[in-house]
Amino acid sequence: MAALVCVLGRRALLRTAGLRAFSCGTPALSSDNMDAPQASFFPVQPNVMLPPNTFKGKVAFITGGGTGLGRGMTTALSRLGAECVISSRKLDVLKETAAEISAETGNKVHALQCDVRDPESVKKAIAEMIAVAGHPSVVINNAAGNFISPTERLSANAWRTITDIVLNGTAYVTLEVGKQLIKAGKGAAFLAITTIYAESGTGFLVPSASAKAGVEAMCKSLAAEWGKYGMRFNVIQPGPIKTKGAFSRLDPTGAFEAEIPKRIPCGRLGTVGELANLAVYLCSDYASWVSGAVIRMDGGEYVYMAGEFNSLQKVTQEQWDIMEKLIRKTKGS
Repeated sequence: MAALVCVLGRRALLRTAGLRAFSCGTPALSSDNMDAPQASFFPVQPNVMLPPNTFKGKVAFITGGGTGLGRGMTTALSRLGAECVISSRKLDVLKETAAEISAETGNKVHALQCDVRDPESVKKAIAEMIAVAGHPSVVINNAAGNFISPTERLSANAWRTITDIVLNGTAYVTLEVGKQLIKAGKGAAFLAITTIYAESGTGFLVPSASAKAGVEAMCKSLAAEWGKYGMRFNVIQPGPIKTKGAFSRLDPTGAFEAEIPKRIPCGRLGTVGELANLAVYLCSDYASWVSGAVIRMDGGEYVYMAGEFNSLQKVTQEQWDIMEKLIRKTKGS
């Protein structure tokens, strides 16, 4: 079928002089606005969707909370009344973020230095959090590391760098917080941020794909095992959301950014605020019956890339008319 489409497409091009070359007819994406035309049907809603004080009296712990997606989720939780505790290795960045969010929302945001790769560092940070803020009702495993590379170029250290942060770090935080909650007789909502390729796998990001898949398996497993302790575990798989840290490592030249919206049915990149809205919902009591879920949030990118014939969207209406006539001639053959 694919070969037939290719041949018919060439014929159509020859027979439809003056038409755009075998495309969907959309204009090239400019550097100023890379959204596809259909993006106007999928507007970004910048406001926090849950009612004020949804997290009043609750403590939220967010790893990698100083920048990017972590900062966005922390801001949303703080706006909704949570007392937030953010952690990463860079204490100066954390303190600046904590001060800025607290000044905006009027709620406390604590900054704790923590290297999630080190179990002792994690244990110390969790103990400090409990001492200054109390046991968390919300735990978001967001800390991550990533870079693109041909797999044959990876050293054992490069592999370990990613898997120690993503898989081991998430496990160390989850286990330590979980044990403390069980001891205290308290429940919590856990959320992990993974990626759409944790499900499919992908070349050139093999350590990340492997580690993220492990995180998802752990969350689903603990949703089954630790529900009896009052704990829920869910996962968000974000598609492309532009943040400085992620894009600088995954698209260092910027060459691919303009191409991404072309393969997203919604026609645009996601935003930090949209992810934050989904995250706060899943961590709230409004989602108290949601556990063990892995939710894809990518504007339809995954299903577009997975469908074998989805590239037929490039065929023009005139070309479809020609192909339909050719296909009808094959009936009964």
